[in-house]
Amino acid sequence: MNNTPKLNFPRINLRATEENGHTLVFDRVRSTYIVLTPEEWVRQHLVEFLISHCKAPLLSIVEEYPVSINGMAQRADVVVVDNNARPLLLAECKSPDIDFKNSNTLREVFLQASRYNAIVKARYIVLTNGLQHFCYEFIDNRYVALKSFPTLG
Repeated sequence: MNNTPKLNFPRINLRATEENGHTLVFDRVRSTYIVLTPEEWVRQHLVEFLISHCKAPLLSIVEEYPVSINGMAQRADVVVVDNNARPLLLAECKSPDIDFKNSNTLREVFLQASRYNAIVKARYIVLTNGLQHFCYEFIDNRYVALKSFPTLG
């Protein structure tokens, strides 16, 4: 895990192992080891941040949340549900090398998340590449940019 980039999240501790030339990290949401990809590195940090700073209970977090768009199976990276199992936050995680400073790239990621959210209907969406984070709240049929992550618990 020495080649993983420093992210704009607090440092986390991950249990890691090597298998068939791949680094695996323990994902406590799914209770299993997952191949550590750049996107997974971001997701693990986001999940820990949602728990520690946004007060999301661990059991309210779902990874790889199924979304069907025009009959095609898709998956939202992270969804946090409320006490009634209704989606509250949808997050789209990208690899740190995906450049959010490029407005076209950020727009594409926003459109992807908002397409998923048209089905999921979460109050908040989050876009992150681990270095930059964008949070929005769906109010009056439009997305309003937030200055910080929402409190979820």
